[in-house]
Amino acid sequence: MKGIVFTEFLEMVEAKFGLETVDNIIEKSNLPSQGIYTSIASYDFNEMVSLITQLSEEVGLAPGDLIYAFGLYLFSGLSKSHPEVIQNYKTPLGLLYSIEDHIHVHVKKLYPDAELPTFKILEKTDTSLSMVYTSSRGLYRLAHGLIEKTFEHFNGKAEITYELLKEDGTEVKFDIVQYG
Repeated sequence: MKGIVFTEFLEMVEAKFGLETVDNIIEKSNLPSQGIYTSIASYDFNEMVSLITQLSEEVGLAPGDLIYAFGLYLFSGLSKSHPEVIQNYKTPLGLLYSIEDHIHVHVKKLYPDAELPTFKILEKTDTSLSMVYTSSRGLYRLAHGLIEKTFEHFNGKAEITYELLKEDGTEVKFDIVQYG
C-alpha cells in the first residue's frame, strides 16, 4: 500500500483524536516500519490493518466506521496533492465514471506499483451510476467515503447505497443517484 495512504491516515488520526492517539496506536501496532512513512514508498497492507485495529480499540469506534471517516478525509488530501486529476472533471458523476479509465491510469503513472481496486461500470445515466468495486483488501467503506466526498467537492448531492456481493467486502455494488 502506498505511503501517501499511511501519511494521510496518521494526519487524520492526529486531527480527529490528537497526537497522543497517533503515538499510542503506532506503539501498540508493532509495525515493521515503526510507523515512519514517506508518501512515495510502499508498505505492507497489514500495517494499515494493525493501525485501524488499534485505533478502533483506542477510541471505541468500529473499524468500518473509521475506514469510512478516512475515505471522507482522504479525498481532500489527494485532491491537494494531485489537483490535476480532479480539475479535468466538471461533475461528480463524470469523475466517478472515469475512475478506471482515466484516474487510475494517472495514478499508475505516478505510482507504478500501486495496487488499486477496480470499478466496473454496470449502468450510467445523466443522474445515476451503478458500479462494482473489487479489491482483495475489502476497503469498500473507504471507497464509500471517497464517493461521498466527491459529491461534496462538486457541491452536489446523491443517495449512495451499496450491496456486498461478497461477504468479506471484496466485491461491492454501489448505486449512486444524484439529486438536487
